[in-house]
Amino acid sequence: MAIKRVAQITLVVDDYDKAIEFYTQVLGFELVEDTQMSDIKRWVVIKPQGTNECCLLLAKAANEEQKSRVGNQTGGRVFLFLNTDNLQTDYYNLKANGVKIVREPSNEKYGKVMVFEDLYGNLIDMIGPI
Repeated sequence: MAIKRVAQITLVVDDYDKAIEFYTQVLGFELVEDTQMSDIKRWVVIKPQGTNECCLLLAKAANEEQKSRVGNQTGGRVFLFLNTDNLQTDYYNLKANGVKIVREPSNEKYGKVMVFEDLYGNLIDMIGPI
């Protein structure tokens, strides 16, 4: 087996457009694809700007079990770890956009880090250089 990379990770959402707006307008992700698959299903892919490493597939919850996962992708653990060049600027941007900061920026051995919630309550670590 010769797996080369993780191409996409699914993020279960309740509404495609709300999720696209949050991830592109607030977090600065880029919309890669938004293709209508059926009357109720779309193929929506987003990624951090300037990279092709790994994308998020926004998947609208289609049943009760999937709906129960919206905002709880990982059972209360951090869902995503995002790297940034300027954590302080991103911190102020998140605050200005009303994003809930769970853990204020602090210096750790591996960098400056903060934790915030996405629009559903999924936890996201943002890590930048000290």
